[in-house]
Amino acid sequence: MTDAGRTTASIGRPADTLAMPRTFEARYGNGLDRAISFGGGGVFFVAWQLAYLKAIVEARVNLGGARRVVGTSAGSITAVAFTSKRVARMHDELSLIAKVPALVSALAPAGGLHPSQERALGLFRTATHASPELIKEIGFASLAANTPSDAAMRRNVGLVVRVRRWPSHKLFITAVDCYTGERIVIRQEHGIAPADAMAASSAVPGLFPPQRIGDRRCMDGGVSGTGVHLDLVAGARRVLVLKLNVETDKSGMTGTPADVEAENRALIESGTSVLVRSPDTVDLDLLMSPHSVAAGLQMGREQGKADADMVSAFWALPREASKKRDS
Repeated sequence: MTDAGRTTASIGRPADTLAMPRTFEARYGNGLDRAISFGGGGVFFVAWQLAYLKAIVEARVNLGGARRVVGTSAGSITAVAFTSKRVARMHDELSLIAKVPALVSALAPAGGLHPSQERALGLFRTATHASPELIKEIGFASLAANTPSDAAMRRNVGLVVRVRRWPSHKLFITAVDCYTGERIVIRQEHGIAPADAMAASSAVPGLFPPQRIGDRRCMDGGVSGTGVHLDLVAGARRVLVLKLNVETDKSGMTGTPADVEAENRALIESGTSVLVRSPDTVDLDLLMSPHSVAAGLQMGREQGKADADMVSAFWALPREASKKRDS
């Protein structure tokens, strides 16, 4: 075999197993009892998810039985906090820094963007489909955008979460290869630092720089047409999904409300019982605003308290009594 014909694996380096096609036919969640998917939605949704989970736990609901935890974009931060058992600690820290919006701005730049940044962000925000061609166009624009350094983003994310080692084999973090448009799923076996994975999954095109994951440059996991990647839990007995639910606008990042509904339906058709919970109200223009954190914390706390009994009953349902639920 010539050098040109050798595979990565044949010259002593592990093959790239990061790419996982989006498909419900693969039933990636087969054999799992319980799973959770934390969706994307900016700093507002990080705050909402943390407060929601903290309220659930304080109501003595044990979500520790999750056998897979999927995190996308903002949800990647929540997923790392959850699998490392730092939800309460991170919630309390976020509550403190919410009082100083300038600190949150390190995770959510609000203005002063270069034209190249505006171009990439505009392509992402106005996308009405997730064709491979459009995903790659957004990826190329993201690579060309004049953003802050990728190292700065990793450092900022790492300082907020402060988890240095991959917390669990259960944790799956999604991102998108800017050049190929492939959905990638970062797992423990890949040896990627949590801060690197979270930074990649949260790298909103134009706002943040693509991140190096292995030999790839990667952007926000929501660019792939979904903010929750439910195919990764298809076939599990029951799945709790925390996601944005914006009926009047798109909530699947590069997807549409119809795409979101189709994804939910496909998960149910795989034999999975589903409980979806979302913020009561969402202002899409404020998802990345530091000033939205306090409101997200309050809303998540109130909804978590109200939902505790429902979530507890769903999580404990035996197979024969479980029903498909999407509310």
